[in-house]
Amino acid sequence: MQIHFHQNLSRIFLMSTTFDATTQKNIDQWLSGPYDDTTKSTLQSLIDRKEITTLTDSFYKSLEFGTGGMRGEMGVGSNRMNRYTVGAATQGFANYLNKCLPNQKIKVAIAHDSRNNSPEFTQICADIFSANNIEVFLFPALRPTPQLSFTVRELGCQAGLVITASHNPKEYNGYKAYWSDGSQVVAPHDKNIVAEVNAIQSINEIKFEGNSSLIHFLDEKIDEAYLNTILTNCRQPEVIKRQKDLKIVFSPIHGTGITLVPKALSLLGFEQVSIVEEQAIPDGNFPTVIYPNPEEKEAMTLALNKAKEIDADLVIATDPDADRVGAAVKSPSGEWQLLNGNQMASLILYYLLKVDQSAGRLTGKEFVAKTIVTTDLIDKMCANYGVTCYNTLTGFKYIAQVIRELEGKEKFIGGGEESYGYLIGDAVRDKDAVASCAMIAELTAYAKDQGLSLFDFLAEMYMENNFYYEGLISLTKKGKAGADEIKQMMENLRSNVPATVAGSKPVQVLDYEGLKSTNLITGEITAIPTGLGIEASNVIQLILADGSKVSARPSGTEPKIKFYVSVNSELKSATDFDHTFQELKNKVARIQEDLGLN
Repeated sequence: MQIHFHQNLSRIFLMSTTFDATTQKNIDQWLSGPYDDTTKSTLQSLIDRKEITTLTDSFYKSLEFGTGGMRGEMGVGSNRMNRYTVGAATQGFANYLNKCLPNQKIKVAIAHDSRNNSPEFTQICADIFSANNIEVFLFPALRPTPQLSFTVRELGCQAGLVITASHNPKEYNGYKAYWSDGSQVVAPHDKNIVAEVNAIQSINEIKFEGNSSLIHFLDEKIDEAYLNTILTNCRQPEVIKRQKDLKIVFSPIHGTGITLVPKALSLLGFEQVSIVEEQAIPDGNFPTVIYPNPEEKEAMTLALNKAKEIDADLVIATDPDADRVGAAVKSPSGEWQLLNGNQMASLILYYLLKVDQSAGRLTGKEFVAKTIVTTDLIDKMCANYGVTCYNTLTGFKYIAQVIRELEGKEKFIGGGEESYGYLIGDAVRDKDAVASCAMIAELTAYAKDQGLSLFDFLAEMYMENNFYYEGLISLTKKGKAGADEIKQMMENLRSNVPATVAGSKPVQVLDYEGLKSTNLITGEITAIPTGLGIEASNVIQLILADGSKVSARPSGTEPKIKFYVSVNSELKSATDFDHTFQELKNKVARIQEDLGLN
């Protein structure tokens, strides 16, 4: 009787509230469908409290399984991460694997991070794959995302997945899907998997009852194999021996980095690694930070405080799934400064190019890969060393695609993207914070062995190649209204190119959605070549006459639109660093102001 009464109240509330047809349909389906009692009770509470905005955002669409997976806030609803949306994604993935690989013994590896509900979602995925006669290799505890990429290749799996929302706030979780080469899925598999997921019409189609005989737990042998690949990346072990007392502060920010980063640094020979104890315990509530993102200074505060306390040489911190790493250096004045993703990617590649050339390892067949929104400093350095630099769309799956297509023809040195993701060597096919922490420590040891601080090494790179500085504005636009606003902003950029920006005339527009390049001086339109990490994508780039560049793209995993501004200038000496840096920052600010981004 009570349930019937509440259902009648729900109908009255829903009839008196203006929802679009899809939202109303989804709410009704979750109220009356074969969902569990806890889910229905939670939904009923939202209705009773008349949480209109929450109900709209939770039900106005289905959480999209995009070309690399999905990510969203956890909770009840078709547009939330929960048992049913994770289940539908996994059932669709399983259906595609069985259709794509008939009569094969299919194997899938699964890992998860420290987020709330990650272990539960992981078990749901393992059960569903096994119920579909797919063999599952499961980490018994949290592990870094790059280790999953390695494991897929190491065990000869046809696919893999990681339950993680990377560096998003604690309310989020996500699902990253991988193919047999260890990279996140790309064409044609990405769209085909999406089609299978979208074909799930009812939760009755999801096989939640697992087959335990097909689920196997991995042991420490896979850790050892992965860590050995990091040892092979080491360029100068003799330098590390001389600088074994390098003082390193490390924070995993309550995530998976704690499982392997300290081990990797110890195996390399570093003996003075101090862990930020307050952030060492995995915790999906991320109690010491607002955002578990090493891009944010606030998330690095405890690590920086410890660095000051012990007079460290280097600070490094990883995000919850340990695919991104942030770093800080001490300036000549003694103040600690965070390096951004462009600076760290450049430093890693500067070091690798320098020592590989010195050791005679550059033969003319090596290459680097980065994304189109990552600093052009890397292109310039590669040209100086006779190494090809391939530019791809944003997302490491495109860098992995380049590695895969050139395998056996050219040798991959390393790559990176501005959002704090880097890769050294090709044993892993995704950004790898564990290997990156090891390489950052090595290059810091190299600099110290030369009598330089990491800050000095940075200045040396700029003096040789120009001082490149990049600014990023990331605007969060949540829900349906936010998605509509982001769409309108991109349409406005395409139709209204400004006459001047910060006193410089725009000379070229690159529109990757239409794959066309427009010369604004001559009016000539040419095609942007596809292949090797380039395909149609909702990205616009504006090139200015003075060499500055502005890029705009909606995020594929978060409710954000991002604007990237790149400027550069000559750096004559290290003593000019602060002055040149401020001039470049001011120029970025003027560009942002002219474009109305402040």
